[in-house]
Parts: sequence; C-alpha cells; structure tokens
Amino acid sequence: MLAEIVARVVASEPRLGSTRLVAVDGPGGAGKSTLAAQLARELDAPVVPTDSFAAWDNTLNWWPRLETQVLEPLGRNMLARYQRYDWDRRALAEWHEVTPGGVVVLEGVSSARAAVRTRLSLSIWIDTPRPLRLARGIDRDGPSAQPLWEQWMADEDTHFAADNTRAHADITISGTRPADPA
Repeated sequence: MLAEIVARVVASEPRLGSTRLVAVDGPGGAGKSTLAAQLARELDAPVVPTDSFAAWDNTLNWWPRLETQVLEPLGRNMLARYQRYDWDRRALAEWHEVTPGGVVVLEGVSSARAAVRTRLSLSIWIDTPRPLRLARGIDRDGPSAQPLWEQWMADEDTHFAADNTRAHADITISGTRPADPA
C-alpha cells in the first residue's frame, strides 16, 4: 500500500504553489503519524503535524495560524516558518522551516478539511475503530488523559460530520493493520 501511495504522490500535480501537499487525516489515534513518517522517508519530505498547532483546549480552531505560517507562504513559493506548540509546557516553542517545492506531508486531525481541499495533491483518510484509537491514546498519554481524549473525540466527531472529510479523501486505508514495512 505504501508503494502505491508514493506512486500517486509522485504522479500528482503541485496544487500549493510548486508544492505537492499531501494530507494524512483521520481521528486521533488512527495511525496518522506512523503513515506520515513512512511517507516522509520514502518521499524525502518534511512532515508538518497539526499537533504543532492544536492543543487540548484548542482542538480545531487553530487553522488560521497554519494558513498564515505554512500554507500561504508555500502557496507563494516562499519559505514557510511555524512555531510548534509544546503540549507539555502548554506554550509555543521553537520555530520550524519548510521549503517550498517537492512534497510536504500535512499530518493530523482535520489536515484534509474543506479549507485546504483544493490545494491538496492527495488526501489520505485512516479509518480505525474508536476503541482501538482510545486505547492507543491512553497508552501514549496515560490513564489520566482519558477525559481529555473523550472530549477530543467528541470534538472531532462533530468536525468530521460537518466537514464530510472522509468522503472527500482520495485514499482510505485501515489503521488496524501493522504499518506496511515496504
């Protein structure tokens, strides 16, 4: 599956200036980061995680900062610079740069939302059952994070229903299988 996705990205047209923007979307705990890391290695591409913009208390309304710091500059074929949100410190942290051209992987919840759809060269939806996603989240963040995860999941359910994100994905894959080692 990974080889097929890579081939589709390579064959796609840039739709964000000279950049091929690939969104890896799906709900929290679906396996987006794993796939995005694999794509980044195969395509020699940077990953821009939406977790660098979101926070427990700002699950989806952070998009304007992503537009201003990343998408607008790349669309003008200019260097993009964004400041990563540090979830532990609950504050903005170091700056990251993204060079225009080539491929950029935008990874995270709502990365393929309607606001960016026309600029995506490819959108991928990872479909994973809710119990598995919650178990992964709690395994990563600890049992005390369960109420945060439940609220997060409710917020993303509302967003995905209104945005109809899954229906607009170019590719839908299962997040229940182990990562494709290819």
